Amino acid sequence: MRVLVVEDARDMNRLIVKTLTRAGYSVDGCYNGEEALDCLLGAAYDAIILDVMMPRMDGYELLRRLREQGVDTPVLFLTARDTVADRVKGLDLGADDYLIKPFDFDELLARIRAMTRKHTGLRSNLLTLGDLTVDTQRHTAARAGQEIALLPKEFAILEYMMRNQGIVLSREQLENQIWNYEYAGSSNNIDVYISKLRKKIDGGHDTRLLHTIRGVGWVLRAEDEKGTT
Repeated sequence: MRVLVVEDARDMNRLIVKTLTRAGYSVDGCYNGEEALDCLLGAAYDAIILDVMMPRMDGYELLRRLREQGVDTPVLFLTARDTVADRVKGLDLGADDYLIKPFDFDELLARIRAMTRKHTGLRSNLLTLGDLTVDTQRHTAARAGQEIALLPKEFAILEYMMRNQGIVLSREQLENQIWNYEYAGSSNNIDVYISKLRKKIDGGHDTRLLHTIRGVGWVLRAEDEKGTT
């Protein structure tokens, strides 16, 4: 999943970004609310980690603007302000969760998983399609009970496609979701990853799950349909 970290303390920002990246997320970091708005105009995020006290635009104002614009991306407030009034204000503005500094990174990761599950209507960390299962917490995948060895980017692509199974995803959608703004790789990287992912998922199985829609993109679904390869 893609996460935006909005935190003005640069050392803390870098530490959060590094931790989430190691956990398999695609992460962008910025240092105030105005920068965050620019990021949100250019990409879709699955979660926002948002500090309250920031220069130029604080977290409360940023969240207020996002909710007024109809943006329903899950938001976790991360702040040293721990009074009941502060928590109530953030939740009333539309925050999904609230974590007080200092915090444990394992708890931060657990809260991100919980609020994104709630947002997508999931009750567990397991995603399934036919005999394919993906555990988003353990970062493992298996088909017909056999574990599939995946590289981090392969897993990120598979997780995103599993969360959007049945929906045709374009190259641009996959690139925007999997890589952050600092990415400057080859434009055919997605094709290479999809090719490797297809071999790992569908190799040796009669039912194909990963399909190419000519001229459009790729889709995960359990049945072949006209126009797919």
